[in-house]
Amino acid sequence: MSLLDQVDLSLKLDRDEAEDRLAAAQKRLLALRLHMGGQTNDGTLGPPVCVVLEGWDAAGKGGAIRRLVAPIDPRHVRVSSFAAPTHDELRHHWLWRFWPHFPGWGGMAVFDRSWYGRVLVERVEGFAEEDAWQRAYLEIQELEQMLVVEGMILIKLWLHISDEEQLARFEARRDDPLKSWKLTDEDWRNREKRAAYTQAVEDMVDRTSTPTAPWHLIEAESKRTARVRVVETVVAEIERAYPASADAVEAAL
Repeated sequence: MSLLDQVDLSLKLDRDEAEDRLAAAQKRLLALRLHMGGQTNDGTLGPPVCVVLEGWDAAGKGGAIRRLVAPIDPRHVRVSSFAAPTHDELRHHWLWRFWPHFPGWGGMAVFDRSWYGRVLVERVEGFAEEDAWQRAYLEIQELEQMLVVEGMILIKLWLHISDEEQLARFEARRDDPLKSWKLTDEDWRNREKRAAYTQAVEDMVDRTSTPTAPWHLIEAESKRTARVRVVETVVAEIERAYPASADAVEAAL
């Protein structure tokens, strides 16, 4: 069984449970951010937190990010979105464009897509030569190892939905005048290459999920469930990596 096939897409929370768990996780995340930002302690800054969100088109990354950052003062979190590199960015090493967006001590950043485009869209669409995207797996491991060793809490999330659910969401967007702008011809073309993208995702998770920077596969067939899982996973990973913050939050809550 493949890695993606092991994700339980039948997982679904009812509305009341989802709302209660989301509110509790958001409250805990807010307390963590205030503590790690030096606002509720003696001014000591906690380690930088970087959340990387990847997933299928229409998997709900935007909605999950909104719930993740909603309780946090904008001064304590920054969301960065990445699309195709610009002409100037192409003049540099391919990882160069991500560096200015990394958070410093006491800070938090959320990446809406990331350097994993190298082994996903650039691989499948032929924007990178095979030797370049094959080499990228090791380059990514080394980047993430360096960041974590220097103190960063790096949390990588893949939002997974089935082919059928993706099609249903595409069709819903197409038929809704207020959401049709989200759907492009490129999205439909990408769907035609679902098998190739699936293999790329499998290889990505297999080759870049390490003890230092593991992947967390999020069941996103239900948007409500996915949003809860994203926030709870971020909270759990912060507390696992920085136990002092968990102790402080317990005392505060």
